[in-house]
Amino acid sequence: MTRQPFSTEATTRSAPTALAAAVTATPDRSALQQVLDRATAPGGAPGVVVDVRDGHGAWFGSAGVSDTGTREKRRPSERFRIGSTTKAFTATLVLQLAAEGRLRLDDTIEQWLPGMVVGNGYDGRAITIRQLLNHTSGIFNYGNDAQFFTKGIGAAWFQHRYDTYAPEQLIRIGLATPPSFAPGEAFLYSNTNYFLAALIVEKITGGTFAEALTQRIARPLGLTGTYLPGTEPTIQGPHTRHYSTLFASDAQPEIHDTTDMNQSFAWAAGGVISTTGDLQRFFGALLQGHLLPAGQQQEMFTTVDTTGPVPWIPGTRYGLGVFSWALPSGVTVWGNAGATYGSWTCAMGSRDGKHLLTSQVNGDWSGLGVLDGILTAEFGAAAGG
Repeated sequence: MTRQPFSTEATTRSAPTALAAAVTATPDRSALQQVLDRATAPGGAPGVVVDVRDGHGAWFGSAGVSDTGTREKRRPSERFRIGSTTKAFTATLVLQLAAEGRLRLDDTIEQWLPGMVVGNGYDGRAITIRQLLNHTSGIFNYGNDAQFFTKGIGAAWFQHRYDTYAPEQLIRIGLATPPSFAPGEAFLYSNTNYFLAALIVEKITGGTFAEALTQRIARPLGLTGTYLPGTEPTIQGPHTRHYSTLFASDAQPEIHDTTDMNQSFAWAAGGVISTTGDLQRFFGALLQGHLLPAGQQQEMFTTVDTTGPVPWIPGTRYGLGVFSWALPSGVTVWGNAGATYGSWTCAMGSRDGKHLLTSQVNGDWSGLGVLDGILTAEFGAAAGG
């Protein structure tokens, strides 16, 4: 926003006051609103919400609808499935246990889950918890298994939308494909890693992963809209509908309502439900160092290159459940993002957590480009990294 001019004839006492008022003026987010409007133009996403918090306060923007049938508008309080943004919660739980001395990041899988990762080129004695969290373990992503993937395409999704999967079942699917590199040699994004990490959390705490999430993060931070649904197919409380093309390759694919589904297939890697406000509170606390001691905070934000055998998002580097993203503007933002059927979510901001943006798009065909545009519009070259 352009600064409002002040008179050069003002006294030396009033000039600093006027200048301070100009400097702290609320930013003009008309460009960001235009990005939201374009994202929901005909052929685009059904709806999108954005929540921004910075030194000027809070700003909420939206476009499109929450429900294409009722045409109800998007609302700040809506819950939605956050996909792989879940990984930041999982990594935080692991690092909290490390801070308490109950595990070490360089402990091996075999130490905590004996006999689970063995054979077919895998050796749990050579893979560390750190390598699970930064995706350098080499373990194949069960979600990319051809037979498993076909269950989520088109009509097959409706046949399997309420299927329940045990974590061990999906881990076995991941291990059925041999590793493409030795542990620590490269980056390969894999949900299997986070299933193994969550099982270690359960082994140490003696409870379920969902209980650890509630007791250690959601309840202390007052995240009233954040929870892991387990096998429950519906979203509790006020929520947006989720719309998906179910991976159709048609030029004009049919859109389906995928709001209700059993997300045990995503669990600790991508199954959490939350709100933009809750994500603001969690990532604000995380980036500002309120959830982890300094040592574990440094471990979390120590990153690796993401250009592995299967290249990931350009311009990113991955830490432990979080990643950095160098935007076209030259600004680097930090946090996490994720997708699932009918939902794209991101929670990114400045490294100090003082400037944060959380967003959700309730249609999955728009892809990562919408989030890229939203972040670029908010974090200009002057915003800092």
